[in-house]
Amino acid sequence: MKRDRSSLWYLVFLGYLFLQPAFDPAAGPLSWTVAIGSIVLFLAFQARTGAHPLPGHWSPALIALLGVLVVPVNAGGTVFFVYAAGSAGALLPRRAATLWLGGLTALTAASALVSTAPPPYVFLSIAPPLVSIWIVGLATMDEADRSREAAAMRVENARIEHLATLSERERISRDLHDLLGQTLTGIVVRAQLAQRLPAGDAAAEMAVVETMARDALTEVRATVSGWRQVSLDDELVVARDALAAAGVELEAVRDGDLVLTPSAESALALALREAVTNVVRHAGAGRCVVTLARVDGEVRLEVVDDGSGGSGADGNGLSGMRERITALGGTVRRVARGGTALVVALPERVAA
Repeated sequence: MKRDRSSLWYLVFLGYLFLQPAFDPAAGPLSWTVAIGSIVLFLAFQARTGAHPLPGHWSPALIALLGVLVVPVNAGGTVFFVYAAGSAGALLPRRAATLWLGGLTALTAASALVSTAPPPYVFLSIAPPLVSIWIVGLATMDEADRSREAAAMRVENARIEHLATLSERERISRDLHDLLGQTLTGIVVRAQLAQRLPAGDAAAEMAVVETMARDALTEVRATVSGWRQVSLDDELVVARDALAAAGVELEAVRDGDLVLTPSAESALALALREAVTNVVRHAGAGRCVVTLARVDGEVRLEVVDDGSGGSGADGNGLSGMRERITALGGTVRRVARGGTALVVALPERVAA
C-alpha cells in the first residue's frame, strides 16, 4: 500500500504487537521476536510496494498472510488485518474491497480460536481490529475514489486544453485566410493597376496599397491575439473599394432596423469578406449586390454577382465560413443565378 510522508502515522498501530509481550507474564522471548520480526518484514514490504506496487489482490493478501502467521504466537498480529483492509480499500475497486473487508472481519473473529494469549489479550486483539477494519477500509476507499476522480479530472482537463488549442489554431487559420484573402487580392489588383498608370497616379495608387498592407498587419495582430471584432459596415466599405478596383459595381441593401449580436455580426462580416474575395478572384463580374435582411425568422446575407460563377468546389475560405456559420446554428448555400448567389442565414434568435 503506497503511502506518502503525511500518512506514515498509520505505522504507530504496529505498537499493538508489543501489547502482549510487554504485559503478559506468560509471553516468552518468541513473542518479542515475532513482534520485531513481523514489523521489519512489514516495513520492508511497504518500502518495496511503495516503489513498485503489486497488482490486484496481492498486496492485501500478503499482509493478511503475515497476520495469519503471527496471530498464533502474538495476538497483536490482528493489526495486520487492519493494514490489509487499508491496502484493499486503496488498491481495489469498491465492490472487491468491500468483500475483502468482510473476509478480514471473519478472519479476525476466527483468530480467537488459534491464539494462545490469555483471554484479556484475545479480547484486545479482536474487538478494536473488528471496528478498525471497517473504519480504515471505508476511509481508504473514499480516499482512493477521490484520487481516481482527480486523476480522471486531470486527464479530462488535459483533453479539453488540447481540444481548445486545436480549436484556437483552426480559428486563427480560418480568420487569417478570410482576412488575407481579400486584402492580398486587393493589393495585387491595385499593384497591377499602378503599373498601367502614369507616374503621379501610380504613386497615389501605391499609397493606397501601403495603407491596405498596414491595415492587414493590424488585423493579423488582432486575429492572433483573439481580440478581433469585425463590423459589417466596415466590411462593406472595404468590399466597395476592392470591387471598384476590380471594375465591379457594388449595390448594398441593408435593413436599417436590424441590430445584430457581436458574434453574428462578426460571422456575417467575415462571410461577406470571403464572398467578395471570390467575386474579385473568380467571377469575372461587372455587378455585385449585397443584401442583409430578416427573412422568414432568419437573418439572411445574400451576395449575388453577374459573373461566370467560378469554381463549384468549396475552398478553404468557404469551408471555414461554413464551419463558423454552422457553429451559430446557421446555413451556407451557393446557388447559380446567371452568376453566383451566396446565401448565408442565421436564426433570428441567435443573430438579432
